[in-house]
Amino acid sequence: MAYVSQADKKALAPAIKAVLKKYKMKASISVNNHSTLAVNIKEGVIDFSDNFTHGDGHIQVNEYWINDHYKGVKQEFFNELIDAMKGPKYFNDDDAMTDYFSRSHYTSINVGKWDKPYTCTNSFQGV
Repeated sequence: MAYVSQADKKALAPAIKAVLKKYKMKASISVNNHSTLAVNIKEGVIDFSDNFTHGDGHIQVNEYWINDHYKGVKQEFFNELIDAMKGPKYFNDDDAMTDYFSRSHYTSINVGKWDKPYTCTNSFQGV
């Protein structure tokens, strides 16, 4: 059963913050329902405006489709962020064929929120 504690969040936070700092992004880290580690990106230099599906300044990133839906620096950022969020103790023994789900924890990335859009501070100039 997926479970992530505040202690787990605290242990993973330095690696997550290092990725955020590298890409000049500001975000909050939280635990949802004791099973999901969430990173909510508030502002930064990466321009996501072409990825907002409804023009509302909000994206719920699907970690399984990052390489198909994002290119360049966005793809690099999300892949590094997911790796940092999973950490060294992450495991995933899910087997959908037998309806068996066993993993250390789930991950969730949101760019902006439904009520507070992401703010692009300027265009990304490189890593």
